[in-house]
Order: sequence, then structure tokens, then C-alpha cells
Amino acid sequence: MNNKDILLDRIKQNSDRVEAALSAYSSGEDEDIGLIFRAQRYSLLGGGKRIRPFIVNEVCASLGGDEKASMPLACAIEMIHTYSLIHDDLPCMDDDDMRRGKPSNHIEFGYANALLAGDALLTKAFATAVGTDMLDAGQKAEAVRLLADAAGERGMIGGQIMDLAGEEQSYEFSKLLRLHSLKTGALIVCSARLGCIAAGYGTDSVESQKLSVYAAKIGLAFQVVDDVLDVTADEQQLGKSVRSDADNNKTTFLSFYTVDEAKEYARTLTNQAIEALEGLQNCDTLAELARYLLERTN
Repeated sequence: MNNKDILLDRIKQNSDRVEAALSAYSSGEDEDIGLIFRAQRYSLLGGGKRIRPFIVNEVCASLGGDEKASMPLACAIEMIHTYSLIHDDLPCMDDDDMRRGKPSNHIEFGYANALLAGDALLTKAFATAVGTDMLDAGQKAEAVRLLADAAGERGMIGGQIMDLAGEEQSYEFSKLLRLHSLKTGALIVCSARLGCIAAGYGTDSVESQKLSVYAAKIGLAFQVVDDVLDVTADEQQLGKSVRSDADNNKTTFLSFYTVDEAKEYARTLTNQAIEALEGLQNCDTLAELARYLLERTN
């Protein structure tokens, strides 16, 4: 197999393990509140490549750590990511009816239940992060802090606020970069840092700092590619609505670049991500992931 095939196989195996762990974390039967479990699982177990959990587990492995330590943190970040997708699709946000090739959570369960399913996943993420015996108290506290920062007003929520405001105004390029470093990039950077914590490396370590730069670059490149696909792909290919950014008058990277220029910018960011890994051991898979995300078609 070539490097891409090896990576895809590794991603698939990780996705299967993450799916099994998420299924266990989200299981529950209750006559009175069973609906909330079904609504959570509908989106949480909806498939996907599980890129953020993959980064958590792969970073931990590259640093010599044990996946038993990283998996709870990988699942926590995926719960937060899934909650954000449920809320993103709501009529008050992006108002999208499709997600991963099937009806969005609010189409399937109703607006109020989807809102609560997202809230439940957010809170479950923190319980999951601290509910492991593989991390000490200090590691758990740092993991919770990182998750809260990445998901909060100085992270994903702040990016979402800027995204919504962008429907009413045009952004300069510098503000667009900040928007996406918060909305998309914060959780991806957090994923790398969580992997470091699981392997026993603090956020002030050289390893964590290098991997944070790597993650920030691939997160930004991911968004550039997303903007390109929004205008070049179709709904069947992406499994979600397309051209929604243009319909909502949002500033995107294609507000500043042609499609070809945007692809070149994403390539530059990817090269910078790979350069950030220099001096670290066992990072070939992470480098290949950066290349794969650049070339993705969905």
C-alpha cells in the first residue's frame, strides 16, 4: 500500500475504535428521558472520519503514550465537535437540513430536542474527560481547562459569534483568519494538546508547542479547502448543503482568492504544518494526515 492507503486504513481503524468508545459512553435507557439518548446517538454515531479524535490518539502514540489514556479525551473532543454541528445546523444558525448525508438532528428530532441533545453532549464531554483512571488529577484538570478554552468564547463560540456577525458585514482578511482560528482551529489545536497531555507532556513542553503550530496550520488549511469545496462540490459529495456561505453573504477565503489561489494558499499552510513537525520523532502519520486533508474531496 502507498502512504495514503496506509493513512486511510489507520484512520478507519481509529474511527472504529472511537465509534465503539462513543457508543459505550452514550448508551442509556430511561423510560422518561430516552429521547435525549437517541438524539445524542443519532449525531454522535453518525459516522465520519473522526479527524479530531484521530489527532488526539495519533499525537499520544507518536509521543510514546497509551491509547487507553488518550481515548477518553479523544471522545470528549468529538462530543464537543458533534454538539457544535447540531447547533450549527439549527435554523437560528446556518439553517442546514442535511448533515453527513442524512437529515440534521433538528429535522429528525425537532428544534428543542436538538438544542438539548447538543447541550447534553457538551456536558458529557467534561464528564468523559475526567472519568478515567489513566490520567492523574493534574492532567484531568489541564484537559478540562483546554476543552473549556477551545469550546468557549475565546475559542469555538467566539468564532461562531464572528461567523454570525459576518452575515451582516464584510471582514478583512486578518479578521477572517481570526474567525477560523477560533471556530475551526481551536478544537483541532486542542486535539493535539490533549494528545500531548495523555502522553505525559505538558502544554509548555517543546513537543506540545510544535504540535500546536502543526494543528493550527492544518486547521486553517482545512477551512480553506472547505470554502473551496462549498463552491466546487455537490451535496451528494459532501453529505451536507453547499453554497450556504454565498447564500448567507459570508466572507470566505474565496472573497480574497480565486479557487486556484485558495488551493495554493492551503498548500502553503500544509507545508508550514509539516515543517512544524521537524525535530519530533514518529510523526510521519501526522505529516501524511496534513497532505491528505489538503487533497480531500469531502
